[in-house]
Amino acid sequence: MMPGPLQPVVFSLGVATMATLVTLAVGLAMARLLTYRHIHFQGFWETLIMLPMVFPPTITGYLLLLMLGKRGPVGALLSGIGVQVVFTRMAAVIAAVVVSLPLMYQNCKAALSSVDQRLIDAARTLGIDEGRLWRRVTIPLAAPGILSGVALSFARALGEFGATLMIAGNIPGRTQTIPLALYSAVEGSRSTEANVYLGITVALSFVVIGLVGIGERRARTLRGKGRITRHNDARPLFFTMGGASR
Repeated sequence: MMPGPLQPVVFSLGVATMATLVTLAVGLAMARLLTYRHIHFQGFWETLIMLPMVFPPTITGYLLLLMLGKRGPVGALLSGIGVQVVFTRMAAVIAAVVVSLPLMYQNCKAALSSVDQRLIDAARTLGIDEGRLWRRVTIPLAAPGILSGVALSFARALGEFGATLMIAGNIPGRTQTIPLALYSAVEGSRSTEANVYLGITVALSFVVIGLVGIGERRARTLRGKGRITRHNDARPLFFTMGGASR
């Protein structure tokens, strides 16, 4: 682990990246399931996904602690096989996944819902199977919205404080993230160190906001130019995004 003031930055970027990858897979799968299929108690499942967005982060962290602690239902099972979650990097990743999942789910669901159903139906008339339809039509059309979800989820994971503090702790060199390091610096009257973390956070936030803006502009372009046609080679489907073929 990298020592010094850069350690929380490196740790936070690693945690946010891992959490975003997990959140993308889970959020996109859930959005696909709840958008295209009729699921019993769908409102309940969506409420369950969105709860971390309305809960105070410390409440979310405490609930995770109850579940993953040594006396919790999940934590007890993991302890039986020698796996400890609380106060580890894994705990920080789990906290980041839970708090950022609602943003990913919302963006993925909105992106999938905005795909023109006529394009989907046209692809089916060309004989394309559902798997290729998902990969070559739905995902390219929904990609800008999904990427916006990735950017926002990464930012949320990077800035997570309360849930991380509850389940992973604030252990320098082990589980200390940028927000926790900034809090410790302010509490210890180390204003220069706190300002460094503040500057890094602001810079990363500008990058994320820029990526969201690019995704939104790309989405508007795709809605105006996306189309499906038949290509003259062996492929049954030719998808054009703003004039670029796939």
